[in-house]
Amino acid sequence: MRHPPRFSRSSRLLTLLVGAALALAGTLFVPAVTASGAAPVCSVVYETTSEWDDGFQGSVTVTHHGPATDAWTLGFDFPGGQEITQGWNAQWSQSGSAVTAKNAAWNGALDTGASVTAGFLASWSGTNPVPTSFTLNGAVCNEDDDPDPDPTDPDPDPTDPPDPEDGPPALKVSGNQLVDSEGAPRRLLGVNRSGGEFACVQGYGIFDGPVDDASIQAIADWNVNAVRIPLNEECWLGLDNIDPRYAGGNYTTAIKDLVRRVEDHGMTPIVELHWSWGQYTGNSSGCSDIHASCQKPMPNAQYSKAFWSSVASTFKDDPAVVFDLFNEPYPDRATPTAEQAWTCWRDGGDCPGITYEVAGMQSLVDAVRDTGAQNVILVSGLAYSNDLSQWLSYAPSDPAGNLAAAWHVYNFNACVSESCWEQTLAPVAAQVPLVAGEIGENTCGHSFVDRVMRWFDDRDLSYLGWTWNTWDCSAGPALIRDYDGTPTAYGIGLRDHLLALGDGSRDGA
Repeated sequence: MRHPPRFSRSSRLLTLLVGAALALAGTLFVPAVTASGAAPVCSVVYETTSEWDDGFQGSVTVTHHGPATDAWTLGFDFPGGQEITQGWNAQWSQSGSAVTAKNAAWNGALDTGASVTAGFLASWSGTNPVPTSFTLNGAVCNEDDDPDPDPTDPDPDPTDPPDPEDGPPALKVSGNQLVDSEGAPRRLLGVNRSGGEFACVQGYGIFDGPVDDASIQAIADWNVNAVRIPLNEECWLGLDNIDPRYAGGNYTTAIKDLVRRVEDHGMTPIVELHWSWGQYTGNSSGCSDIHASCQKPMPNAQYSKAFWSSVASTFKDDPAVVFDLFNEPYPDRATPTAEQAWTCWRDGGDCPGITYEVAGMQSLVDAVRDTGAQNVILVSGLAYSNDLSQWLSYAPSDPAGNLAAAWHVYNFNACVSESCWEQTLAPVAAQVPLVAGEIGENTCGHSFVDRVMRWFDDRDLSYLGWTWNTWDCSAGPALIRDYDGTPTAYGIGLRDHLLALGDGSRDGA
């Protein structure tokens, strides 16, 4: 769904406060002091932000304390045989254990006190020890360092997902249904909580409005059992065009905390890639910005696979979390034929009409499964997720057998009639679980969503209303006027319908 205008993103120099990352698990702070006590040359924060069976995602943030420079080269050694497989925000290379990161074309200039962050994916085997020696432009940064945090610290990470048995059900796909660990059918009935996809890239926060316990309880009070949480890949990965207060570890910690809070209220969290990198100025372009500041026609090969590797690693031990691969694909607006659009959607690569290399849905499924994550995956179709006409023919392969179809509908879409739903949705719903990840209308009424919910109820299918935000219901559209749960005229339709379903909807019945 497109969003009401808020703030314009402005470019900025990344100035990360080194201490902000110290509380993150897997973070190494390397104080930049020399043995002789001279002024520090640099400060380094090395983070292992997520880890899976044979790989991990990491980042290095370096703060330059010397005279201004127009170029930088960071060097360090991997002590455990790790190997860089992909990187961003720097030109990465490796020879044996020695790793080199040279500045990219746009981030070479560092004033005194300025910082820069570069991220990477790497493989590992056996152990994954952190590097202990760093240099910046040949100058040593890590003499007299004490890199290891206290290994006896018993305090658990408060942002770790809770035991699924204490919250919503662990979900899996069985035929054309979502079921819990006992095999009982479950429906996802709820709302979207927009904000995490745009506030960070627009530079004013991580969420739009509160996400505290009271506001999440207000969602649950509508008899909601699922909350979809849109994300921004540049903010999650901590790319250097994002204000560091709202990027990287700060962003991921906030998202993990929201997921935990949603689960604490017995609701299923659905984490979803909404806005992504890649410049597209063709038909139906939402913006000309290369950065993740609007909806792009497809995810990109440069960052989207890294995003899903990291997200899946973060939540793979929590089967209550559902993954929604990409918000609203629309390669059909760029490519000349439907066959080319669906092929692009599944296989990615060089797609007609799209100037960046595309990550197809198959590659994103693979990125998730390669981490060992078995979570349910939702995959949207074409035409801003409103077209599932060839979804079954082009569906990606999932070795875990936990794939479901996602669909979006608003009163201004093409497929808005029961006859279209019978023709294009019913065949899909007969084969795999079908989740309407977004339903809504821009009339400030609810007659259209009433029809959608009735059709989905008759077939025991899942749906979530857009969106739990206090926007203009004719522009958003927005379900609420206040985060205490006061509905708009449009939101009354969803609220009253879910409440009328009774307690069974919280059980997924």
